[in-house]
Amino acid sequence: MLWTCLTFPDLPLAVFARGAAHETPALVASASQRPDVVAVNDAARKRGIVPGLSIAAALALDPSVKTHLRDERAEAHALKSIALWAGRWSSTISIEPPASVLLEIAGGLNYFGGLDKLLGRIDVGLAAIGFPGIVATAPTAGAASLLARSGQPVVVEELPDCERRLAALPVALLENAQPMLDTLSGIGVRTLGELITLPRDGVARRFGQSLLDEIDRALEKQPDPRPPFVPPERYHGQLELPAPVDEVEALLFGIKRLAGELVGFLHGRGDGVTRLRCDLVHEDVAPTSIVLGLTATRQIEHIMNVLRERLVREELPDRVEAIRLISEEMTPLGAKESELFPVASRSSEAGAQLIERLRARLGEDVVHALEHRADHRPELSSGQTVMIGGVAPAANRKLPVIRPLWLLSSPRLLAGDPAAVELKLLSGPERIETGWWDGFEIGRDYFVGRNARGETLWLYRERNGEWFVHGIFA
Repeated sequence: MLWTCLTFPDLPLAVFARGAAHETPALVASASQRPDVVAVNDAARKRGIVPGLSIAAALALDPSVKTHLRDERAEAHALKSIALWAGRWSSTISIEPPASVLLEIAGGLNYFGGLDKLLGRIDVGLAAIGFPGIVATAPTAGAASLLARSGQPVVVEELPDCERRLAALPVALLENAQPMLDTLSGIGVRTLGELITLPRDGVARRFGQSLLDEIDRALEKQPDPRPPFVPPERYHGQLELPAPVDEVEALLFGIKRLAGELVGFLHGRGDGVTRLRCDLVHEDVAPTSIVLGLTATRQIEHIMNVLRERLVREELPDRVEAIRLISEEMTPLGAKESELFPVASRSSEAGAQLIERLRARLGEDVVHALEHRADHRPELSSGQTVMIGGVAPAANRKLPVIRPLWLLSSPRLLAGDPAAVELKLLSGPERIETGWWDGFEIGRDYFVGRNARGETLWLYRERNGEWFVHGIFA
């Protein structure tokens, strides 16, 4: 097995800052009577503000620094969102509070092109969803967690190398060592290697067996079962904006964070989204809801293009304070197999996506498709229909063999028979006699003819002998 740990030392700040396109000095304060700094961004660190500093001292260094009160509930929700997104890389995922997510990745290495490519894509993806972190890989979940939480983004594939790496780590990383760190330091034990060299019986009597068990699990000397993360049936993501906004680009920046999570969730399930709702939350009025009907997709570029078109024409009643993205309907979307000539399938998909963008830009009821209907009367054999989810309804009968693309709005009477108006008949007749049951009965003999100007016409003769032009061939 091979485990990758994603740990997020700046998670307390990331839950507030991931919706901001531009970084301004910000910090997170602990929720206590005498609050101190828990996390800072680079802009605040440049002003001398560091974790552990009192809030009073931080404000003395920069009175304008943005201060957030730590929200541990939001941090727990963020870990679940990261686990949802990580489903595209692994089906075995476990959350390790307070700030880590573990993935078992050995089974997917060949599919993703090897370990280096997979870790590179994970690193880029974390930055894209607004949760940059430290990524470490090791043969056990415990070892990967210790390495990541020590701040070492390393890859250790063999267990002997893993033991050497762990020996140099501080003993303060062990969860079971927290109550006895002063005692361990007093006897000269500051690293895992120094703790391991002590007699096991004596360590167990003095510090408890759980301390040794934690080390043994990391070194694969004991089983280390991890509670699996079970994803929900649909995606429901929320992002609080650092400040109210009403600009489309600022909203799209935050929406893209959530869309990245959504796409990871869809990949993990093997689904595509067909109905997506985006709620823009305001302070004093009801949320603005944008509902998209889509052909089954998990392409972030297409989702963002359609949302952009809708946002541009949306009139917001107030500034937006938060964004919610909900996948209301999904459908299985199989992996695309290699094709010898894949052009047709790509063109079909691109056409459907173009229609969805047009509907988003112009309106749901503005873009129509031609619908073929089960009626032999040319006037009733086709018509306009509203697109459903960006897709035209399937034709319910085959196209006739010879029909013009351009039908006149109403048949035009000829000033005599075809010979009298210098019109040569090329084919026909084709008799159409129907409609007796609904009051629009016709009895016509259709012909294809060409006039003196070289135009090819579709014309017919009524039962009374009158001739009409009904269509023109392109």
